[in-house]
Amino acid sequence: MTENELSNIIIGLAIEVHKNLGPGLMESTYEECLFYEIANNKFKVERQKTMPLIYKDITLECGYRTDLTVEDKLIIEIKSCDSLMPVHNAQLQTYLKLSKMKLGLLINFNVKYLKEGIKRVINNNGVELE
Repeated sequence: MTENELSNIIIGLAIEVHKNLGPGLMESTYEECLFYEIANNKFKVERQKTMPLIYKDITLECGYRTDLTVEDKLIIEIKSCDSLMPVHNAQLQTYLKLSKMKLGLLINFNVKYLKEGIKRVINNNGVELE
């Protein structure tokens, strides 16, 4: 399954979570529910996966963690805020770069219609999507 196919499925599952819960809850609630939906659909999904930083010849455990990582192909960062900010995009870009993954989803559940809160983020380090 390609990253694009996987992201389309995950977006559908996120919409299902949003339909059931609506906006206004904590990020951790949406993370737990989306984790449940993804795992229930038989995908490999990891919560709070550590993301080490390699600087020159050392590996630093700086406390970076992805909200959800699916099939080792897709990183999902979950927000519940008034609006997505450039720093949210930069955070996901950094995780994609560190993991060498190609695609991430930035999902803000604090919106009336979830389609308004979803942003696809592509690793701009020269990797191509399938």
